[in-house]
Amino acid sequence: MTDLLIEPFGAPYMARALVEGLILGALCGAVGVYVLVRRLAFLADAITHTVFPGVVIGFLVSGQSGIVPGALVCAVLAAGLFTLVTSTDRVSDDATLAVLLTSFFALGVVLVSRQRSYTADLTAFLFGHILTIDRSDILVTAAVAVLAVLVLLALGRPLLAGAFDREWARAAGYRITLLDLVGNMLIALVVVAAVQAVGTVLVIAMLVVPAATARLVSDRLPVIVAVAMGLGLLGAWWGLAASYSASIDHGVRLSAGATIVLVLVAGYALALLGRVAHRALARPATATR
Repeated sequence: MTDLLIEPFGAPYMARALVEGLILGALCGAVGVYVLVRRLAFLADAITHTVFPGVVIGFLVSGQSGIVPGALVCAVLAAGLFTLVTSTDRVSDDATLAVLLTSFFALGVVLVSRQRSYTADLTAFLFGHILTIDRSDILVTAAVAVLAVLVLLALGRPLLAGAFDREWARAAGYRITLLDLVGNMLIALVVVAAVQAVGTVLVIAMLVVPAATARLVSDRLPVIVAVAMGLGLLGAWWGLAASYSASIDHGVRLSAGATIVLVLVAGYALALLGRVAHRALARPATATR
């Protein structure tokens, strides 16, 4: 078991993938708790689709180096528009997200349909390519992680207050719209940082699954955050190791990003089964009292 979890990372590309995966695992675990508490999983999913036209335009302008800046512009624009429209209370959150998701993604599809030379590159972006991550990608992800930590340290209490009880937070003097904008921009940054490694299809899982699993384990917020970050770290590590072992040792090609997600989902399934079993065992004990 030790060899399985350590040996694969002797290769430089696997070591870089591990560093990227560990940073993303901890980052998505922490921010994912806010997503879960605020019930913004659909927003995170929508942003992964709204970045698509930015990816295409960035690629057209600067090639691979333009993908992340293009995606970032569209993600920030989508998060800002969502905050602006929903702050009026005239349009529901889900309707706003549906409009943003479909319009941005349709624009991306139209742009792709006009091109023929880089379909494979964009397909890799949809499903991730963590094994080809380089040092510059790691630095970008690390910078986003540092920024996220600073935001959570400075505004963690107001963000959570607004997530749990918006009326109380408003009465306490918090500017809800501004807090929503900060939280939505934070989600957008994390999505852009993670999407190049695991792809737009899988990034939502890294944001939601560790936090949802941690919520099954505990009701205390500090414990949920710690467990979610730990699960994100373990999921990245074990997923990369399992993908490497299956592909190299057994000749079964497994996508590294998808394998990471499957490991996280397996952890959620085990936690859910444990929760159900605990409740089933607790009922007879309660009934006999």
